Order: sequence, then C-alpha cells, then structure tokens
Amino acid sequence: MNYSFHPFAQIELNEATDYYEECRPGLGNEFVKDIYAAIHRILLFPKAWSPISKNTRRCLVNRFPYGVIYQIVNDEILIIAVTQLNRSPQDFRNRLKRR
Repeated sequence: MNYSFHPFAQIELNEATDYYEECRPGLGNEFVKDIYAAIHRILLFPKAWSPISKNTRRCLVNRFPYGVIYQIVNDEILIIAVTQLNRSPQDFRNRLKRR
C-alpha cells in the first residue's frame, strides 16, 4: 500500500520538524522518525487505529504529542493531517475526502 500527504499535512510536518529542531538540534530528526514510524504502522494495519469519523482514523505518535490523521482512499493511505493532540479536530475537517 502506498501513501501520500495532503499538501497542508506536509506543511504541518515541516513546521513541527522545524519547531523541534529549534528546541534542540537533532530533535526535529527524532520527530520525523517517530512520524514515519506511525505511518509504517498505518501501512501495516490500516484499519487498526482509532476511528474519528466514518472514513477517517488517527494513529498516535509514540514520543511526541501528535497524531497522524488519515483515510484509506482507493487502496492508498491519504495523510490528512499531522496534528498536535490538543488542537481541535475541526482544524482539518475541510481536507477530508467524502465517500
């Protein structure tokens, strides 16, 4: 199974990586590794993670307070958001694919 990022999800990932890198050199790289570990888990078990709506799921990141919000669209994982867990889920609702 392949995956792709919604353009805003890619921006969120980049901004969060930059933020953590500013906090401590190397921490941004650790954040990216944790995000991609979550994506790997999603690819292995796409339906195993918590549903947050009919077609949307959230996989929590292990070390950082983030979740990867995604949908399964035509045998592909579409990453809708890379979001802090304390943000409102409404922040990414307009990105969701309707099926």
